[in-house]
Amino acid sequence: MSAKLIRSSSLVFNHRGGPPGAAGVARAVSTDMSATMGAGVAHFDACSINWTVLYDEVIYVIDGIFRLVTRDGVLEGRPGDVIWIPEGTELKYEGDGARIFYAVYPGNWKELHQLA
Repeated sequence: MSAKLIRSSSLVFNHRGGPPGAAGVARAVSTDMSATMGAGVAHFDACSINWTVLYDEVIYVIDGIFRLVTRDGVLEGRPGDVIWIPEGTELKYEGDGARIFYAVYPGNWKELHQLA
């Protein structure tokens, strides 16, 4: 497979939280492109999403304020900040007008955890 341009206009956001507030995730790199990594864009505004990550994740904050709440405390990212999250971390994704880019490894985590 060769390199591919993914236009922002082609991204489809799936509802992930709210009300109150709203959260959505648009996967740009999925298992049809790569089994080894996944990536996309998400937004979080005035909501809190509980999750335990089943993959390693890197988040780059594009806009707003993004918060990652863990048992160790709150990491608050602003535009340009990067957050590393190791597999198995129990957390809450939160934000105020936050838009992020994320990358996960492995990209086929749903299949590996028999969630697909």
